Amino acid sequence: LPAADLSSMLDVMAIIEFRIDVEAASAALAAARRTEQSLRQMRAALARFESELERGSTDTLAHDVEFHLQIARASGNRYFFDVLSQLGSAVSPRTRLGSAEIAELDQIETLRNVLNEHQLIYLAIERQDPDDARAAMRMHLSNSRERLRRAHESSARGE
Repeated sequence: LPAADLSSMLDVMAIIEFRIDVEAASAALAAARRTEQSLRQMRAALARFESELERGSTDTLAHDVEFHLQIARASGNRYFFDVLSQLGSAVSPRTRLGSAEIAELDQIETLRNVLNEHQLIYLAIERQDPDDARAAMRMHLSNSRERLRRAHESSARGE
């Protein structure tokens, strides 16, 4: 997707809606097909994300994207990985929000919530529970869409 195609908040929200179904299916397949190696790669991405938060850093985007890509890879269907790789970090809700829109403390709290959501996805995949993995991913991306919507509305009101 050209960056120009993601020029508005509505475009980014539409991509998140697309990702909800695609990544929910990817997570379900990952739960059914995951290997010990794929679990290690997901855990490593989660650990790097968590480490940044423990240091008080909000620089977690690369680890967030990597976690989602590792799930897509674990699905065993290269098209999930290819599509998510093409989307990359440009469609992450966080790339649409500047520091003026969300206070640093709010960012840390939001990222803790994101990490918790990721951990629920991971646990379902680890248990090899496709239904829970699908539901956890759907909830995570739905929450991301809602967080983006709220932040955008707050910014538009000048809060």
